[in-house]
Amino acid sequence: FLFAVMFGDLGHGTVMSLFALWMVLTEKKQKKKRSGNEIWATFFSGRYIILMMGLFSIYTGLIYNDCFSKSLNIFGSGWSIKPMFANQHWTNKTVQSNSLLTLDPNVSGVFSGPYPFGIDPIWNMAVNRLSFLNSYKMKMSVIIGVIHMSFGVVLSVFNHLHFQQKFSVYLVFLPELLFLLCLFGYLVFMIVYKWLVFSARESSQAPSILIHFINMFVMQGNDITPLYPGQTGLQIFLLVVAMVSVPMLLLGKPLYLHWLYRGGKALRRRRGYERVRRVSEDDGSITSTCDDDEEERADGLTIREAPPKQFDFADVLLHQAIHTIEFCLGCISNTASYLRLWALSLAHAQLSEVLWAMVMRLGLRITTKVGVVFLVPVFGLFATLTVSILLVMEGLSAFLHALRLHWVEFQNKFYHGTGVKFLPFDFSHLPSVFEQDGLL
Repeated sequence: FLFAVMFGDLGHGTVMSLFALWMVLTEKKQKKKRSGNEIWATFFSGRYIILMMGLFSIYTGLIYNDCFSKSLNIFGSGWSIKPMFANQHWTNKTVQSNSLLTLDPNVSGVFSGPYPFGIDPIWNMAVNRLSFLNSYKMKMSVIIGVIHMSFGVVLSVFNHLHFQQKFSVYLVFLPELLFLLCLFGYLVFMIVYKWLVFSARESSQAPSILIHFINMFVMQGNDITPLYPGQTGLQIFLLVVAMVSVPMLLLGKPLYLHWLYRGGKALRRRRGYERVRRVSEDDGSITSTCDDDEEERADGLTIREAPPKQFDFADVLLHQAIHTIEFCLGCISNTASYLRLWALSLAHAQLSEVLWAMVMRLGLRITTKVGVVFLVPVFGLFATLTVSILLVMEGLSAFLHALRLHWVEFQNKFYHGTGVKFLPFDFSHLPSVFEQDGLL
């Protein structure tokens, strides 16, 4: 899906899906050929993921209402220019004397409502189309990024429970989640709130989210109209919670382990003294006491009751400090890194539009019979450039960026890779594992 956000085009997604579907349907035949071409082998090995990428690109292309840089008017636009003439806001003289005209949504009948699915096709004709799409895709990238990172933080809970470190759920997971949601989760809330509260008719009064988010930290926005009642108090509360989460994340785990280690040492001393006294009272001698380690095992001490005998508080604190700095700074840098979704989506749309304007439009401009003949080589050039540049080059670029978002921004929230070789999931490895376990 992250690939499709950067590659959202109905036409390009359809071509990619058809190519991948052909490879899937003819996979048995292709396997028998055993081609030595490494490039073809690479594409063929990834036929299923290419198919998914193409299908998701069709979905996002419908949302962007973008098909080879052109919009599809399926449901009919929600904007109309007739009321502007009917209410005498525009006249023939107005149209003749102005190269650019602005539709006023406050005029009755101009804006009938949002497009049922995706972006209204009228934006494809608007001069301020890029300004609108940039704002939309930038905010969408931030929302997807925060949700993706939050899911990664939630996955770390399973690691803590798997390694029997329940205290890390309270001392590591909760501070991380609070820090992320109190700052960037609140930013997502403001974006969605502004979308829901301010319609096209009140767009001129809509405040800037960036200004409000900056004022949340500098606390100097008394002269700015708030988004909602009680905004200042809520922002101060969220900021305090986020700031408190940092020392809790930094010191919570080291102090708890230090307390657990000292408590475990005292517990072992007390139990050893009680055993010595009990034996001396029964036998009148302490020579029959067993080794402390053996008796501790006999008493069935759990891992929690007997922490490791070697504990370096400075080492644990240093590792936790590195993790805290990495996470807090990573929340900022990783959120900004998700803006590549917006940047590559914009680049793909602009390249597609330039290719249509510079190549395909030349053949369509000739209205005579010669234009039909001229359109054949023009379409061939357009198809070649589309496949080579927009499908192959842009597709590989978007795929690599999607891999980076998964591997760095998402997986660093829960995957550490501390000396354990990463093994990707593979169905071909399952039979051998079952045979070793005696299940087959």
